[in-house]
Amino acid sequence: MKSSKTLYVGAGMLGLLALVAIFAPLISHYDPTEQDLMNTLLGPSIHHWVGTDPLGRDVFTRLIYGARVDLAIGLSAVILPYIIGVCLGLLSAWKGGKTDSFIMRIVDTFLAFPFYVLAIALVFIFGPGIKSIIVAITLGGWVAYCRIVRSNVLVAKEQDYIHAARLTGLPDRRILFRHMLPNVISQSIVFAMSDIVLSILAIVSLGYLGLGVPVPTAEWGSMIQEGQPYITQQWWLATVPGLMVVYVGLSLSLIGDGLVARLER
Repeated sequence: MKSSKTLYVGAGMLGLLALVAIFAPLISHYDPTEQDLMNTLLGPSIHHWVGTDPLGRDVFTRLIYGARVDLAIGLSAVILPYIIGVCLGLLSAWKGGKTDSFIMRIVDTFLAFPFYVLAIALVFIFGPGIKSIIVAITLGGWVAYCRIVRSNVLVAKEQDYIHAARLTGLPDRRILFRHMLPNVISQSIVFAMSDIVLSILAIVSLGYLGLGVPVPTAEWGSMIQEGQPYITQQWWLATVPGLMVVYVGLSLSLIGDGLVARLER
């Protein structure tokens, strides 16, 4: 019962933010990129709920439009490495031998580089932009899913139901995707919840360093960077975008905890 509440609370928090992001044009009538140099650095008010930034743009509007960007990239940057990692993990453990050794050597090579260092280096090579960010996170993120699925498949392939399926002459493809995958994928799904948080943190970090989504697109990392010089006076400019990242992380953590409890039943 507790796991259901945790899962529902996390899903509700994330769903609320997703709805706000989707219906951003209906919630705020301001343009997230339109400058108003006559109304810069205004404090929170009935007209500007979180004030305005150094260029006179409404901060609340940029927050909810930034949610669109960060959530969309965060999800996209997890889907691709998830698919690649799961498929390679299945292949590696099922085939074994030279195939397993070759894939694991590639995994070890990527693990030799810290994730954030690798992501920054790749984005620096490819240039700032959404596509570069997704490619960078994909290249560095698939290895975790590969290792998780591989370890589960190594255990599952020795189970009686897999031996029975092989003895009946079923093709490897059907055994892997019909019988094996549903029984080994749960851990990778739970890990994906925390991985989305890591991806969003990477996006925000790249935006803070000026290597993320090009300006003037609203994005939480660039908003934190733009508000940092005013932290002692207009503290909300940098603090509120940071709190949005914490909010997303908390919601996904609750979802992950709820899934773990449910899958362990």
